[in-house]
This record gives sequence, C-alpha cells and structure tokens, in this order.
Amino acid sequence: MSTPGSKPLLRAAETRIDPSAGSRLRRLEGKVAIITGAARGQGAREAEIFIAEGAQVVLTDVLESGAVVAAELGEAAMFVHQDVASEDDWYAVVRTAQARYGKIDVLVNNAGIFYPSPIEQTSVADFDRHYQVNQRGVFLGIKTVLEAMKKAGGGSIVNISSLAGLRGYPEMIAYCGTKWAIRGMTKAAARELAPVGIRVNSIHPGLVDTPMLADGLSPDALEQFVAAVPLRRLASSDDVAEIVTFLASDMSSYVTGAEITVDGGLIL
Repeated sequence: MSTPGSKPLLRAAETRIDPSAGSRLRRLEGKVAIITGAARGQGAREAEIFIAEGAQVVLTDVLESGAVVAAELGEAAMFVHQDVASEDDWYAVVRTAQARYGKIDVLVNNAGIFYPSPIEQTSVADFDRHYQVNQRGVFLGIKTVLEAMKKAGGGSIVNISSLAGLRGYPEMIAYCGTKWAIRGMTKAAARELAPVGIRVNSIHPGLVDTPMLADGLSPDALEQFVAAVPLRRLASSDDVAEIVTFLASDMSSYVTGAEITVDGGLIL
C-alpha cells in the first residue's frame, strides 16, 4: 500500500546489514550466551551475529531444525531442544551450557508465540498457551541462569517484548498481556539484580519480517500496519539483533532496566 509520490514499502531483506565476521568489532569475545527460540527468524539471526562477534552460543527451541542452524554456525554453537515453559528443560539447558562452555554470561529470552484473535474467540487454552511461552518462559529463564551468572561475575539478560508491551492492540489480548508482563518483570529483575552485576533490559520490536509475523497476520492486515510506519518498511531480523548484541556486550555496561523500541517510529 502506498500513496502517489510516497516512498514504496520495503521488505526487510532489502535493508540487511553486512553479516560478515570480518566487519565485526568482536564485542562479545569470550562470552557464552543462551538464545531461546533460535531455530529460525530473529533468534537464529541473533545467534549468527553473536558468533560473528566472538561469542559461544547455545541455541534452544522446540523445533528440531535448530540443530541444523547450530551445525551451520560451527563449533561455537550448539543446539538443545527446549520447551521454555518447562522448568526441568531450563535447568537442563543451563547444565549443558556450563558443561560445554564453562559459564553463562548472556541470556536472550527470545522465544515467543503470536496467535491473535478477538476476545470472545480467545479460549482459556489460547490464553494459557501465550502465558506459558511468552511470560512463564521468561521468568524461568531469568531464575535459572542467576546462579551461573553470579559465578561468572555478572551478566546481561535481554528480554524480547513487543510494541504490544507498550500499547494495546485489538484482537491481541493474550499476546499484549504477556508482553506487558515481560516489561514489568524486566523492571523488577533489573532493580533486584543490579547489586550482583546482572543487567536486565527489554526490547520492543514493531513489525519484524519473520515467520511468526507472517503466520499471525494476513497479507492485507500486514500491509495496513506497515503503511503506518514512518520509515515505510518492515524491520529485518538484523535491526533487532544488532540492538540485542549491544545490550549483551560491555558497551552497554551502564544500561539496565531500559526499554528500547525498534519500530521504525511507529509509536512516535
């Protein structure tokens, strides 16, 4: 959708940042990270950039295709099957990361689901499914990495929320509710964990060109949303992953409890 004389809407692929390791500053040299929901889309791209920046990464997902992604990334990556709503799975991921790489410095709570529906058509099961992945999964992630991060002398936790965690949207009551919860948990954890050197921040992406967005919105609805974005395009996974990388690195050592929007100006 465009108006006469306006700049055409761009797909995210047209604006990708050079991913080559040779162009990187190695901002995560020596760090060990866990990234959930890393079998595809934004999580997979975060893992790729983290490794290019010098990190060793544990990719987790319920999708077994994460093993293929990790294999393609090489020795600095490994895959662990994980349901983020399972406390047992979380402790298994932490044990595996410590056994393989010796420590944990970074956690990216990236896993999430998005199934919009009107309130009257949202079942309790639908609501609970969003809670289990989007909210409980983040809580368990924060809780289970704490001991390892304390032993490492501190760390960085990056929680992926959404613009739906900053404002309300119709037909998204379950999704909005969990993304607002991430915002609150981030603030509480940032205050509580600052004395032990653990920083906690949230990122609030807008429209990111990922399979989850394509699965959740019709092409017509997506085009209407994108038409309202001042930058006139979808975000790429790189647009979000670069901010995640900054928050994971020591370049953001004085940043905690922050809410960073990556939305092309959508909520200005």
